[in-house]
Amino acid sequence: MISFNFSLTQIQMFLLAFLRVSAILATVPPLNNKSIPIIFKAGLAFTISMILFPILDLENIPFFIDTLSFGIKVVSEIMLGIMIGLSVRLLFAGIQLAGQLAGYQMGFAIVNVMDTLSSNQVSIIAQFHTITSMLIFFCINAHHWILRALVESFRLVPPFSFHINHSIMDQMMKHGANLFVIAVKLGAPVIVALLLTSVALGLVARTVPQMNVFIVAFPLKIVVGLLFLALSLPYFLSFLKEIFNGIGSNIIMLLKAV
Repeated sequence: MISFNFSLTQIQMFLLAFLRVSAILATVPPLNNKSIPIIFKAGLAFTISMILFPILDLENIPFFIDTLSFGIKVVSEIMLGIMIGLSVRLLFAGIQLAGQLAGYQMGFAIVNVMDTLSSNQVSIIAQFHTITSMLIFFCINAHHWILRALVESFRLVPPFSFHINHSIMDQMMKHGANLFVIAVKLGAPVIVALLLTSVALGLVARTVPQMNVFIVAFPLKIVVGLLFLALSLPYFLSFLKEIFNGIGSNIIMLLKAV
């Protein structure tokens, strides 16, 4: 016979676990997409919390009667979940920024589409990078690393034990700096090729003044950009595999800094 007798401590622990899981799912791509119904996110968070609840260590867990103390713990669990999700989201932001830089260099600054992840208008090349990276993310089962890191978060940082310190802020700053590193590395083939094209067109404009470089440069940059974008796809795939396989270790390092 199934028993539904739960102590107040267990209910409190489940609530905190549910809030942490909900904060992660609300910020991690692609579940942060606004097109995904909130009811689905809440149901998924509740299901994951039910699965994870038996592994939680309930020994020596205090029961908070004070509303203020319990409210602070609730906010801390939500902040931890947001930090974990944000560390993953920054990777996709770097990938999107690479496409944004390449798109501007190609002359696609006004050719924008609506990005469903950020709800902002982005370059069409940036959207291509985002969709391609998302497909690679699921093809190599990188989302399994997020689930494993979610389980490890309760082992490394049990409920009521999260607090912001200097180390965790350093880790978040490193993730933010890594965003620009990813953008430069992914966009380098196209950006460098278009930079050399601009230099070559500048030399042509100086040697052949009769040529209208502005009319020639626009279609030429598009052709060169698309050509080098296609040639860099194998590098694009291998680089994304490398950074996606490191998602789990990055989250673990973030949790150990707490």
